[in-house]
Amino acid sequence: MPQLMALSISIAVLGGIWAYLALVPLAGFVLVWAGFIAWGSFFHGGGDNAALTKTIAGTIYGAIIAWIALFLITQTSIGAIGEFRAPVIVGVTVFFLVIVASVDALSSVPANVYGYAATVAYSLHQPSSAETGTGPLQNLLSLNFENPLALLIVSFVIGALFGFVSGKLAGVLTKGEG
Repeated sequence: MPQLMALSISIAVLGGIWAYLALVPLAGFVLVWAGFIAWGSFFHGGGDNAALTKTIAGTIYGAIIAWIALFLITQTSIGAIGEFRAPVIVGVTVFFLVIVASVDALSSVPANVYGYAATVAYSLHQPSSAETGTGPLQNLLSLNFENPLALLIVSFVIGALFGFVSGKLAGVLTKGEG
């Protein structure tokens, strides 16, 4: 079977399985779209063992740096810089997404950015209510899956593993290569 066809079939089948898992038995513990981001990052990074390591490390690292930015923006007061507080915090934290690229496991800057961006996007675009203490920004310190850091990290790891498995399955479908 041609490689593109094998990969398309592999991703289609495993993508359906991932969607079912994320939307039914694992709902509330993973985000289907975040898993697909990591899956794409895996192939963007080369689709091999090194890409798996870099995708997992990079997306987790990006999520942690985003969490730090969100925490600093929502939980601290840096009154001297006023309206520039959030942009300065974002600028400083994203600096750390790139400067670590000399470390092999964190050398996939796109994976680092995907982790950061997805964590911030989820946290800023989910309903939050200070009155009820719900929503990602109110749960940054929660020790459960309402904390965006936990939710995104688990989603990224499982998504990257699905990417790895889909690559291996495509290899098997392409005349037994793996």
